[in-house]
Order: sequence, then structure tokens, then C-alpha cells
Amino acid sequence: MIDPLLDESKARYRLTRARRIIRTVAKRVRPKRIGLRNRILIIFGVGSMILAGVLATTTYSFTRSSLMQQREKAEINLAFANARRVQNDLLADRTAIEIALNQVGDSHRLLYMDGKWTGTSQMFTESAIPPILKDQVVSQRKAAIMTTSVRNGQALIVGIRLERINATYFELDNLREVREALRSVQIALFFSAFITIMVGFGLGLFASRRAVRPLANAAQAARAIADGSLDTRLEPTDDPDLQVLTAAFNDMVSAMQQRVERDARFTSDVSHELRSPLMTLAASVQVMESRRDELSERSQAALDLLVGDVSRFQGLVEDLLEISRFDAGAVRLVKEPLVAHEFVRQAISVSSMPKTEVRVTADVESVVIRGDKRRLARVLANLIDNARIHSGGRPTVHVQFAEEDEPIGNIWIIVEDNGEGLIDGEAEKIFERFSRGAAAGKRSGQEGAGLGLALALEHITLHGGRIWAENRQDGIVGARFIVEIGIEVPA
Repeated sequence: MIDPLLDESKARYRLTRARRIIRTVAKRVRPKRIGLRNRILIIFGVGSMILAGVLATTTYSFTRSSLMQQREKAEINLAFANARRVQNDLLADRTAIEIALNQVGDSHRLLYMDGKWTGTSQMFTESAIPPILKDQVVSQRKAAIMTTSVRNGQALIVGIRLERINATYFELDNLREVREALRSVQIALFFSAFITIMVGFGLGLFASRRAVRPLANAAQAARAIADGSLDTRLEPTDDPDLQVLTAAFNDMVSAMQQRVERDARFTSDVSHELRSPLMTLAASVQVMESRRDELSERSQAALDLLVGDVSRFQGLVEDLLEISRFDAGAVRLVKEPLVAHEFVRQAISVSSMPKTEVRVTADVESVVIRGDKRRLARVLANLIDNARIHSGGRPTVHVQFAEEDEPIGNIWIIVEDNGEGLIDGEAEKIFERFSRGAAAGKRSGQEGAGLGLALALEHITLHGGRIWAENRQDGIVGARFIVEIGIEVPA
């Protein structure tokens, strides 16, 4: 027996999957949004194309209409003059039709007389005359003119009734001069339209740059502010539309600067105020530690907890003081030449895990970097502490050249652990202040206040280097932190 609930669940699953596939395809097919500068350029370009097209079409139509009207008037006058001459010649000799037709110029002529058609050219025969024109001239005995299509294009045909000889005269003008004139006009209009479009694109490019320049200045100022230059401001402008943006941006930055400075002062003041009672507390703990043997076992356990918390508290206060110095811009580097692998080994030896394995590739053994020894050692110590706290095993430190194109100008100091690794979206957040990672509650230990990696980032940024985190690339579960430092003296 088939379960209807199961069939309904399968149908709902297939429908949901189909919708998901459609959304994925729509996102991939959807065109990317065009930038503001390109939109302005496209508007000017399309506008110039439309303007050039309208002007060229209007000019060509007006010119063609004017030329055709002039040509029709001239051809009518010429045809009547030729018809009168033919009629006069045939009144003298009715049989000399061909002679009479050939004496009136080089146009194509056709005469219908006594039920017979006589012409001067094989191109202009009875079949070339439109039936409407033939009926109007032959049957209704009225002069008429009509534009018709011939092998080389359009032509004018004039029909005139010759009453004195009871005949009908037709004359054809192939409009060759008109077509040549119109062709010259087309060429001139094409080049004019091309120049107009190019000028439109040039104006669009100029206008787009002028329009986007304030946004570029604002973006550059925002980037400088993000890098820590809180005194950056936009220059005042006389443009009434931009004055509002400039004033609002500068007011926002001023308010943000005041708040950051206030927070930095608060952090510094709190850290300084905590140092005195903390020193008293630490001294008291040392006194109690000196009389440890006099305490009971339960009191000794409580003393151990107190010693650990006081030590952690001291580290937190020191970190807060260091952070406040960064925020106040009071940090000054004391750079000196450092042999990379020797410095790393020395920094590891005084860390919380002095026996951490250090692997150095042979090609970087004589590489020299330039940096503040104390601050770079603090970076490595923080990375070792982070690996110790969040990793179930012992970390490994690698010193090697950066994986970059020639010429190589940086080295990498990599700290790897074999813990749980990084989850999606955690690689950047763990460098934020007081961030212990999304999986902090699942990791062993409760050490650290989330300032170690933030301080490491600040120190490396001051050295002009980079630091980032990622999962290990060698197939082993775990994370690795990469510090990139510029080379002072290559190998």
C-alpha cells in the first residue's frame, strides 16, 4: 500500500529542488550591474547615436525631397519642350518618327502613334510604363508624371498627349545625377554622424569622470579612515549639490573620531586604574604562595585558581594597555636587522611552549628581515598561545619563502596546529578584538580574552606585513596562521 504522505513529501522535495536550481541558474544568467561611470558613458553614447541618427535621417529626407522636386520640375519643362519639337517635326513628315525622336536630346523617349510604339532605347519600352500612367495619358488624354522603379533604381516618366498628331509622348529620366548627389550626401552624413557619436562618447567620458570624481575622493577618504587616519576630511566645495554630501561626511567622521578617542581614553584610563590594585593583589598572592605549606589542601587548590586568574588578569590589562596605545597612535617601532630563522627560534624558546618544533627551509637560512624584535616576538608568542589553547596537539612553526611570483620579496612564518580547524567565515572574525572564534565554546580550556590575535594583526600591520588564517593544506585537520614579512637582505 502506497503512503500518500510519502508521495506528497517526495513531490514537495522535487518542487523545492527545482526552485533551487532555477534560482541558481537565474543568479548565474543575471547580468552584472553596470557601474555609474559606465552608465553615464552609455547614456551619452546612446544619446549621441540617437541624435546623429535623427539628424542624418531628417537631413537626408529633406535633401532627397528637395532634389526630387527640383528634378521633377526640370524634367516636366524639358519633356514638354521635347514633345512640342517632336510634334512639329511629325507635322512636317509623319513617317519620320525615329528621326524626330532622336533629334531632341539624349533622354529615353517613347511615342505611341497610329497603334504603334516607337522608342529610342531598348531599356524604355511599353512594359516599363506603369499601367496607371498609361491609362491616364492614353485613355484619359491627360499629361502626367510618375516615379517608378527600373533596373538601376528609381526613374521619372512623363507622359504628354500630342493632340495635333493624335499621339502620346513618353519620356524617361533615370535620375542618375540625383542618385550621385544623394550618394555624396549619404557619405557626408555618415562621417558627420560618426564624428557626432565620437564627440558624444568623449563628452560622456569627460562627464563621467567629473561626476564620479567626488565619489572617488569620498572612497579614498573612507579608505584612509578605515586604515586609521581619522583626521581625514573631504575638501569643501562650491558645488551646492556636493556641499551636503561633504558636510555630512565630515560631520560623521568627526563624530566617529571623537567616539573612538573617547573609547580609547576610557580603555587606557581603566587599564591604568586597574594596574595598582592588580599589583597589590599580585603581591598578596605571592605572600600567600610563600606560605603555601601552611595551607590546607583545599586552600592550596583555591590558591592555585587565584594565581591563574591573577596571571590571566595581568595579561588582559597589559593587552588593554597595548591596544589603547595602538588606538592613540602612540606606538613607535624600534626596527633592527634580524636573521629570520634565528629570531624565530629565540622567540619560540621564550614562549609558553619553548620546545615547539621549528622547520626552516635551507634557502631562507641567511635571509634577514627588519623589524621590532619585541613586538614580532609578541606576535609569535600570541600565535603559539592560540595554538596551545585551541589545539589538541603540539603546534609546528615553518619558516619559508612566500608563495609569490619572482622576484620574491617576502618570507612566511607559519604556525600550524592539529586542532579542529576553522569553520566557514571564522578566518577574518578571529582577528577582531575580544573574538575567541565561533567554536570557542567547543574547544578545550577557557584561557584568553580574544585580544592576542588582534594585537598580532596590529603589530604586523605596523611592520607593513600581513597575517591571515586558513585551514591546513596538507590533508591534516587543523588551522594555520601565516605571517608575511618583507625581506631586508635576500639569501
